Parts: sequence; C-alpha cells; structure tokens
Amino acid sequence: MPHRLSRSRRRQCAALPLVREDGELRVLLVTSRETRRWVIPKGWVSKRGAASQAAQEAFEEAGIRGRIAAKAIGQYAYSKRLPDGGSVTCVVEVFPLEVETLLEDWPEKDERERRWFPIAEAAAAVKEGALSRLMLELEAQPAG
Repeated sequence: MPHRLSRSRRRQCAALPLVREDGELRVLLVTSRETRRWVIPKGWVSKRGAASQAAQEAFEEAGIRGRIAAKAIGQYAYSKRLPDGGSVTCVVEVFPLEVETLLEDWPEKDERERRWFPIAEAAAAVKEGALSRLMLELEAQPAG
C-alpha cells in the first residue's frame, strides 16, 4: 500500500538562520541528508507550534541557537520524496532566526554540512524559487 501523508501532515516549518556582519546579511544553509543540496532547517509542524518547532529543527540540523520570530515571513512549496519513491507537495512556513550561538556539536553534525552564504548567494543556492524570493526580499529591506 502506498505511503500517504494527510493534508495536515503536508505542513512544515523552517528556520531561516540569519546574521548581519559588517552590514551584510548572511544566511546559514545546510545540506539535505539524501540529495546533499542546500536547504534551510525544516520539519513537520508539531503541537509545540511552528515557530518553536522551526527553532528546534535549526538546533538539530544546523547546530544553532538564537531568537526565532513569532511570525512567518512567508512560505514556499517543495516536492518531498517519500520512502515508497513517490512524492508529495509540502508547504513550508519560514521563520527568521537571528543566530546567537553556533555550536561545535549538534545532533545531525555527521549527516549534514553547514555553510554561511551572503544572502544573494544563498538565494541562488536553494532550488525553491519562492524561498529564493523570500531571501532576496529580506536583503532589500533596510537594516533594522
């Protein structure tokens, strides 16, 4: 029997890890475990709430702690591969996370690579167009 995700299970949350250095906005990306492409930390929305879960995913996948925004800045959709080889479209709410601590050790350290990118380069590195646009819109905003 094919694996199916309910509509509610198709909702994910993600942290967009940010830091401003010398006036330049930078984004921390991680590689996905299977395809090794550049992504932002994300996971399924839990009972703890989307923003809180996004911060937890950032810790597990990227080894970072910081201040997560209470409100999403937007969303994007992507096609998630399923164990049976099929796929499902997931909608991901994106929450900015101001990185305060970069840990040397974290749960998925041996499974992922992490790297800081200038925001325009990060936008070019991810494959989801709507996520790229969210990043570029952030870059266009004045420093706050």
